[in-house]
Amino acid sequence: MTSLRHLTSTLLLATGMLFLAACGDSNARVTLKLTDAPGDGIEKAVVTISKVYLKGSVDGKEDGKGDVVLLSEPVTTDLLTLANDTADLVKDAEVPAGTYKELRFVITGGYIQVKQDGASRIFATSRDYAGLPDGAQVDGDLQMPSASSSGLKVKFDKDADVTITSDDDQKVILVDFDVAQSFGKEAGGSGKWVMRPIIKGADLEFSGNVEVSLEAGDVSLPLGPAQLSSFSAVLINADGSRETMSLTASTATRYVADFKFLLPGTYQVDLVGPEGVTFSTDLTRPATATVGSGAEANVDFVLTSFDVK
Repeated sequence: MTSLRHLTSTLLLATGMLFLAACGDSNARVTLKLTDAPGDGIEKAVVTISKVYLKGSVDGKEDGKGDVVLLSEPVTTDLLTLANDTADLVKDAEVPAGTYKELRFVITGGYIQVKQDGASRIFATSRDYAGLPDGAQVDGDLQMPSASSSGLKVKFDKDADVTITSDDDQKVILVDFDVAQSFGKEAGGSGKWVMRPIIKGADLEFSGNVEVSLEAGDVSLPLGPAQLSSFSAVLINADGSRETMSLTASTATRYVADFKFLLPGTYQVDLVGPEGVTFSTDLTRPATATVGSGAEANVDFVLTSFDVK
């Protein structure tokens, strides 16, 4: 899916997860994992995250308000290396009991590499951004409004506020950063790119996945069932962001793609066949998949025709 989703589908964050495990006192330990999916035409999305903190109501404080810093040492990462996977950004940070409604990421620099006019071009927050590869030529500017001051806000759904108590077992928060929707060219033909992040949050205890399968059925394939490996599944979210994944063998005759770490909601699922082939399936494409809290949605296609042009 085109998303910064699962700093791991349009800036340089993607999806993250918070694991909240009890420490045996009034604090909990928090691990922040990131995940993402690539954006169309975006080859790299590198960002330096200098600070990550929680905002909310801290138990025992007079005014009840407080920021809890999870990360204060800068981390530089390419978000697009985390497609359908996760990486630890913060591990075992101590968080006092309370209710937290918002995560903030302070980003102090970054660059994107995009395919433009048949060539790869780099747009960076500055010509001397430390995260640039050695000898890189910067072709234009990448603007990150407010990213380096108050930080990018990641608000959780009201039913997914992070409430931490001393007897919590584990909580997981999924942060979905949509790369395709978050990066865009500045209006007016200036050539600059701007990051306006689109980020959603939900409790990962209630995140889900979509498994897509394809079988040949009664259709005869020139190379046999193994030819199904030349197909790919496409997952499209409500904002139109797309993620493509190759099918791999589950059994000798059934090939699957499993899209993980998805926020609850409705998705469209399609198939892409090998070049020079037309095909049809028993289900109308794109098919609809509804991901519920903590549930797996299955979309099972069966080929009804396969023709080589």
